[in-house]
Amino acid sequence: MSAMRKGEDSEEVEIDLEDSSDPDESDSGEEPEMLWRAHPALEEEEDIHTSTLVEISDTKPLINVRDPRGINDCLKVEFEDVIAEPVSVRSGDRVWIWSVALFEVSRVWIYRIVTVLLAIPISIISGLLFAILSCFHIWMVGPCSRCILIGARWLESMWSIVLGVIVRPFLTSAGRCCGGFSIHLAKE
Repeated sequence: MSAMRKGEDSEEVEIDLEDSSDPDESDSGEEPEMLWRAHPALEEEEDIHTSTLVEISDTKPLINVRDPRGINDCLKVEFEDVIAEPVSVRSGDRVWIWSVALFEVSRVWIYRIVTVLLAIPISIISGLLFAILSCFHIWMVGPCSRCILIGARWLESMWSIVLGVIVRPFLTSAGRCCGGFSIHLAKE
């Protein structure tokens, strides 16, 4: 379900579209006029009639929770997980602070740049691949496996008879024969 539920209080979002380059207007002490005020999406959702299937759908965009099933927990990497200095060998404090800062900044920004370049094409290719696999499974694998199961019903019955008449008594008697043995370990 979504993080905001109906009935909870929400705050309005205000966006100031005033030009901040004009210093005369900002020093007057008055609050700037809000040129645009966005009401929360909650009020809009109450007006739209949606079915129960749409409300519990997985296709709604998850803006705040982007990994709800924890698929990529292995990628939660901090600086201390990658680089660590033992007590016996230490660099300067400034070097350590700058290293941490540069690691975090480069990790975040390089990820964002690569995502901008590759996210759309990879998502299209992935969607195409999963659509083809789903279609193949629904229209080919499912019906063929049903046909095979219907045609092989007699084989299933014969196999259960073979297991019940030959294999089960043999394994039961072998288990009873081996059940009489006992092993005692003693230290010398």
